[in-house]
Amino acid sequence: MLVAPLNWGLGHATRCIPIIHALIKANYEPILASDGDALLLLQKEFPRLKSYSLPSYNIKYTRNGKNLRYKLLVQIPSVVSASKKEQKIVEQLIKKENIIGIISDNRFGVYNKQIPSVYITHQLKVFSGITTWITSKIHQKIIKKFDECWIPDIKGEPNYSGELGHLEKHNLNLKYVGVLSRFTYQKLEIKYNLLVVLSGPEPQRSLLENKLLVELKNYKGNVLFVRGVLAEKKIAASSSIEIVNYLLTKDLERAMNQSEIILARSGYSTIMDLAVLGKQAFFIPTPGQYEQEYLAEILNKKVIIPFSTQDNFKIENFKELKFFKGFKREESSIDLNFFNFFQRK
Repeated sequence: MLVAPLNWGLGHATRCIPIIHALIKANYEPILASDGDALLLLQKEFPRLKSYSLPSYNIKYTRNGKNLRYKLLVQIPSVVSASKKEQKIVEQLIKKENIIGIISDNRFGVYNKQIPSVYITHQLKVFSGITTWITSKIHQKIIKKFDECWIPDIKGEPNYSGELGHLEKHNLNLKYVGVLSRFTYQKLEIKYNLLVVLSGPEPQRSLLENKLLVELKNYKGNVLFVRGVLAEKKIAASSSIEIVNYLLTKDLERAMNQSEIILARSGYSTIMDLAVLGKQAFFIPTPGQYEQEYLAEILNKKVIIPFSTQDNFKIENFKELKFFKGFKREESSIDLNFFNFFQRK
């Protein structure tokens, strides 16, 4: 079974981790495919599984979030080119590895008409400001190339993706698979007053890191700072801040369970993880990423989690946390019956 997440931040890869574990439990042999940090992460998590490199979409961010939409639009030709190349690679892998099914998390070219192909996304509607209608229709057209679309959310209310993952009218073959997280709740003694978990593409990851390291000089409490980079070079900080480049699933799961407050981007995979752990958090959406801004806003309106823009964030913003209830703990499990779909062709 081919499992191929998009390399755009680590969220697509991390939410594939519980799917890979479920496939193994259901006696399938997962074969991993991606590029960059997403592939590296999966290789570290599953060192015994076969893995293959796919062409990079080379999606680049801007230093100014306001220009992001236009930056992404001009990169469409390179994404189309990469998706055509990965289609050819997938065709070769099917023959080489005798693949009987495909699970693609937002990789547009990872499908094949000869075998069952599933697309995972929480964005049936793609927010992009004034171009939302166009970007949504383009994405829905891509989704229709797959046999099924799995949405990591709850079909009814309350749910987490809001308008992103729920359409009033559509002709898509959708399945809501529930909350997807690689973590499980553990009742552990609090070790960290604050856990910072950075993620997402550059340069915005580094810009936020630099800002937070300055702000945290005024924070009184124990801090674990996870940079979210798969690199060996380390950086230093004050004695009350412990900095690590990355943590594998079990270590990060333990750290999150041991933390009072979690500061992170409002990425959808992060929201799923925090919901499963029932945590209190503070969000800083990636500038110009409409999806993260929308998700932060709806959680703020529901008085669950507060947020701040990156430019306006100050450590004093944490005073708002006392007015928010945090996440109510959710269950995360994958119904193995979903995999029966791969036996139909």
